[in-house]
Amino acid sequence: MKNISLNLALWQQVLLAMVLGVVAGLVLGADALVLKPLGTAYINAIRMLVIPLVFFSLILSITSLGQGKGLGRIASKTVGLFLLTALIASLIGLGVGTAFQFEAGQNLVAAQVTEKVIPPVSQVLVDLIPANPIAAMAQGQVLPVMLFAILLGLALRNIGEKGAAMLAVVRSGADMMFEVTRLVLLFTPVGVFGLIAWVVGTYGLEMLLPLGKFILAIYLACLLHIGLTYGGLVHFFSSMKVTDYFKAIFPVQLVAFSTCSSYASLPASYKAVTEDLKVSKDYAGFVLPLGSTINMDGCGGIYPAIAAIFIASLYGIELQFIDYLLIVGTATLASLGTAGVPGTALVMLTVTLSVVGLPLEGIAFIAAIDRIIDMARTTTNVTGDTMVALVIAEQEGLLTDPLTTEDLKDDRAFTKALSETAVSCEIRS
Repeated sequence: MKNISLNLALWQQVLLAMVLGVVAGLVLGADALVLKPLGTAYINAIRMLVIPLVFFSLILSITSLGQGKGLGRIASKTVGLFLLTALIASLIGLGVGTAFQFEAGQNLVAAQVTEKVIPPVSQVLVDLIPANPIAAMAQGQVLPVMLFAILLGLALRNIGEKGAAMLAVVRSGADMMFEVTRLVLLFTPVGVFGLIAWVVGTYGLEMLLPLGKFILAIYLACLLHIGLTYGGLVHFFSSMKVTDYFKAIFPVQLVAFSTCSSYASLPASYKAVTEDLKVSKDYAGFVLPLGSTINMDGCGGIYPAIAAIFIASLYGIELQFIDYLLIVGTATLASLGTAGVPGTALVMLTVTLSVVGLPLEGIAFIAAIDRIIDMARTTTNVTGDTMVALVIAEQEGLLTDPLTTEDLKDDRAFTKALSETAVSCEIRS
């Protein structure tokens, strides 16, 4: 697939692969089963990534919060607001996804789904603490691994220079997994081709029809989050008029919408935040790279929540209350746990589906339209970065004048490190 891509972007390759998969499925019919191993191999490769990727990324994100008193306070408020909006985003995604009532594919249900055993809430909470972290990793238990990684990250941050050697290992491990992820994602067109061909050949073309409804749900949820959540926070915690705020960041939203890249939007974001929103350059240089790294309201909050409901509906799986709690919790934490990952949205979705116990094969149905929904997701992410910059800057007195307090004099190295880790929400080709 890669050799015949004719220099197409990855999203174009995936879209082409889906079209070719549909054609192959219609032509081969039941014989398209021979192509299923292509998709199965790809899904296994994605599963392979999740645990080490989340483990290294989450530790690195926790240790990047810094130790300075002034910087620590501002960083804590900044990260706290990012996580709050991520929680709200996942709740909005959950509400919109539930309201849309996606249709189930009855044939797929009969062949693929077995009855789920729903554990009690108390058991879920107990299972969060891994008796054996290594065993949890080997068994693919994402939430216990995330908790263990958070504890390790906090410990490394607290011991300071004593943990420098281990932190270097973690940073190298994260870089290594980012590269492995990039390589695996190059085979997305092959996996999509195999899975779509098998689905269409076995179950018919009607399995793909609910995709339009899924796209509409994503865009509606993103618009609600931008308008109500971000607009509301600006209204209540900033002296700027909401209309003036959205007018100031509109060029940034256009860049984000067209490039599908938080990183590519950074120059436009910096200009708008410092010149139009009057945020100090020092704080803008801190919050925007940080936001590009960990603020994933679109990719990590809205998208996994709606996609999980969509895939559950597609397979005829009835989600229980505990499943919704897991979706919200995982989608919120995944915003931090998979920070800095190429193909962030796909990885976050994989994490969410794994935790809830939904079939990862469902990813193939929405991978081909990823570029379309990525435009809305990235616009949401970047808008959130500018909102947090404005709100925290005004609350901390960081508007107009550069930061000059003693506590923040030595934050430039931290800012530079964050800038180097800021990455795209886009699945890079």
